[in-house]
Amino acid sequence: MYYQRLGQAQPGRTICTLEAGMNEVEVYQRVKKIVVEQLSVEESEVTSESSFANDLGADSLDQVELVMALEQEFETEIPDEDAEKITTVGDAVTYVLKRGSEV
Repeated sequence: MYYQRLGQAQPGRTICTLEAGMNEVEVYQRVKKIVVEQLSVEESEVTSESSFANDLGADSLDQVELVMALEQEFETEIPDEDAEKITTVGDAVTYVLKRGSEV
């Protein structure tokens, strides 16, 4: 898979790479795939409004593993204080898009 670097790392900043030309829908599909695989839920259960804990049954360990999978998929580092704020699928998509646009 071809990845394009969206910027150079500056002190205190982490590179986040997105596939060239990736948009919100494509990021959503990748996040959704991770959620389905990590939480063993049906695709039909996952929407942008789905809460990892309340709607999809994720416990705290599941949520840590989700964050780790997102970090790996999008080649970024998510600080703990940011990870705590990612509680829905939509939050994850927004975070990835924001991180990609910061670099």
